[in-house]
Amino acid sequence: MSLEIIFLGTSAGVPTTKRSTSSVAVLRKGELFLFDCGEGTQRQMMFAGVGFSRETYIFITHLHGDHTLGLPGLIQTMDMVGRAKPLRIFGPPGIRGFIEFTVRSVGAKPSYGLQISETSTPGSILEAKEYIVRTALAEHGSFALAYALEEKQRPGRFYPEKARALGVPEGFLWGRLQRGHNVRLKDGKIVKPEEVLGPPRRGLKIVYSGDTRPSEAIIELSKEADLLIHDGTFEGSLSEKAREEGHSTALEAAEVALKAGVKRLVLTHISARYEDTKPLLEEARKIFPNSSIAEDFLRLRLKYED
Repeated sequence: MSLEIIFLGTSAGVPTTKRSTSSVAVLRKGELFLFDCGEGTQRQMMFAGVGFSRETYIFITHLHGDHTLGLPGLIQTMDMVGRAKPLRIFGPPGIRGFIEFTVRSVGAKPSYGLQISETSTPGSILEAKEYIVRTALAEHGSFALAYALEEKQRPGRFYPEKARALGVPEGFLWGRLQRGHNVRLKDGKIVKPEEVLGPPRRGLKIVYSGDTRPSEAIIELSKEADLLIHDGTFEGSLSEKAREEGHSTALEAAEVALKAGVKRLVLTHISARYEDTKPLLEEARKIFPNSSIAEDFLRLRLKYED
């Protein structure tokens, strides 16, 4: 199994002929995690083959238009194609009012449920059996969030020879043990998962910064992440402009990745001035060699280290 990351929009404030505005999709076991929703996101999803009916969670970093204006269109499109499952949306204070106003204004209240949660303090906002989503405060002038999707520990490696030695027949009971459940044999004997499994294994971790200056809070959120997706709007020669506008240079993003000890850095939110992104990439790689630049429809797969 793996996590698939699809970059739907990688431009800064305005779209270009090659880049749409901010949105990143993460696919995990049939669920969709959508980080930001710039204008036209639903069309980008169509091009990428990302369906509208699966279990979906949307995480908005802040209320600027290039991160939110795709929400009304996406909500309406999901309704028109017959979505039945509720749609869960998380974001900063004000996201509820924005969604409710725009939906009401266009007279297109969806037939499926909208569940909107506003977040004003950092911490855990969504927890399931196998993963947790956490937030940290970004530094962008206006209130902004960064998000981490972090899988919980997975069961250890299964050792068939140990199961056979304990008399566990191959098949259903092996699967139960691998999923962490005790099993009872025909003779009444109880076999526990720890008797046939190795030590627990770490899950995968993805961090999405949204628009931000370099931030100690994001460094802490990103510790040992498998992938950090970070604002890399400008190159270093425009560091003053980056500071004024609440963004990061490629060099600054690379320093965040290095301090956080992440495995891979991908720069996004690229200024429209950069038709050639080589200067950004070269700058980042001087600090953090495993850096790359996002392009629209770039697909990455994160695999487990077993």
